[in-house]
Amino acid sequence: MSILELTAVELGKKIKDKEITVVEATKAALEQIKAVESDVHGYVSYDEESALKRAEEVQKGIDDGTYTGPLAGVPMAIKDNICTKGYTTTCSSKILENFVPTYSAQAVENLIKEGVVFLGKTNMDEFAMGSTTETSAYGVTKNPWDLDKVPGGSSGGSAAAVAANECFMALGSDTGGSIRQPASYCGVTGIKPTYGTVSRYGLIAYGSSLDQIGPLAKDVTDCATLLEAIASHDEKDSTSVRLESYDFTSALKDDVKGMKIGIPKDYLGDGLDPEVKSAILAAADELKKKDAVVEEFDLGLVEYAIPAYYVIACAEASSNLARFDGVKYGYRTKEYTDLHNMYKKSRSEGFGPEVKRRIMLGSFVLSSGYYDAYYLKALRVKALIKKAFDDAFAKYDVILGPAAPTTAPKLGESLSDPIQMYLGDIYTISVNLAGLPGISLPCGMDKKGLPIGLQLIGDCFKEKNIIRAAYSFEKTRELKRSTIAEEYSNKNAADTNKSAGAQ
Repeated sequence: MSILELTAVELGKKIKDKEITVVEATKAALEQIKAVESDVHGYVSYDEESALKRAEEVQKGIDDGTYTGPLAGVPMAIKDNICTKGYTTTCSSKILENFVPTYSAQAVENLIKEGVVFLGKTNMDEFAMGSTTETSAYGVTKNPWDLDKVPGGSSGGSAAAVAANECFMALGSDTGGSIRQPASYCGVTGIKPTYGTVSRYGLIAYGSSLDQIGPLAKDVTDCATLLEAIASHDEKDSTSVRLESYDFTSALKDDVKGMKIGIPKDYLGDGLDPEVKSAILAAADELKKKDAVVEEFDLGLVEYAIPAYYVIACAEASSNLARFDGVKYGYRTKEYTDLHNMYKKSRSEGFGPEVKRRIMLGSFVLSSGYYDAYYLKALRVKALIKKAFDDAFAKYDVILGPAAPTTAPKLGESLSDPIQMYLGDIYTISVNLAGLPGISLPCGMDKKGLPIGLQLIGDCFKEKNIIRAAYSFEKTRELKRSTIAEEYSNKNAADTNKSAGAQ
């Protein structure tokens, strides 16, 4: 087995046992990036020199006992809307093309203490606004299972990089499904934690009441371990919640006996691809075989989630993105007549079409005469959605359903029809509106050979329930590699055999 085929936790153990060095693992990931980036484009930027320097430092820290955690020495990637001190953070937007933060996000600081190695920043939909990673100012990311398909978004670069073996794990952010949907499309695992579990300090905001940083990795064990590393109370984030325990890995048990799992009937209706539906129900049957109690129920309000979400998210985006004006940092237009003209031209030239669309929508719903009709109404719907979930969790431990209505669509299809793109998040958005935790993990393939994602939703701060259910289901399947990962693994094996033969 090559280094790249290992999971993050497996690699961490081999590094600890001195079977693999941190430099060897980092070089393997960097070689894979160089080999596949021209096809996949999972990264906005990566820095070979600083990654190898960090690898040497971490190795010394492991040898002298500074770093003892399960992820020490593991190379990983970070979504490009999460601040990294001294390293460009662009949100995949022209307007932040030259922005170098003077501090790191709290989640990144937590990982530095764990001794991980950062490879680079992953591509994303501009300012996390999109579901396909096609709105990036720095080019389109492609799905490692099929290069004609989208990887999902907005954390498409992180999901694609993990699926293509360009890193062992990655950080993403989830505002309306931006971790879980790309995880579903790329055949990897991703967790959106409960709102307040991971500090938002250093995450460049899209929708402040919805955003959460979370892990993307090859399997449930890696995701739980990475979540454990990044979760913490942070006084710098007013929405950060102090939890009694940040232990998530103890939930990695193959035991769902007596667990009550509800499947919303609303999630199995119109718009759901038949192949996705059958894979989701087959996954539910597997959990039933392990003595979980599985039944369908009426959740309600699903049809109102998307309009409520896009009103709230766009309203918050129009406020959050007002700071990008070309004055203190970021892109500034070269030719302008006065200050007002400079603002206008900088923002017109710096933002892409999807970001402009959402800023305009947000400004509209917050404007005088429309505030009550749209924004306040959306907030009331949000409260009703939270109540519907509260009622459901009074009866069930976990809610099970699809992560996305279809498998990955073709490149270009969604951009030509934004409404269709928005509908791609129909099963994930409610989780953000209610502040709940959710996990997406592979549960099958369609006839085109594309992964299908299973979504498990838990009650607030009950991540352990979804991790336990996900882990139990994962034990019923084999980990499958993407086409790109498979192709390059076979090529590397052939090269190794050839050089061994030559000797």
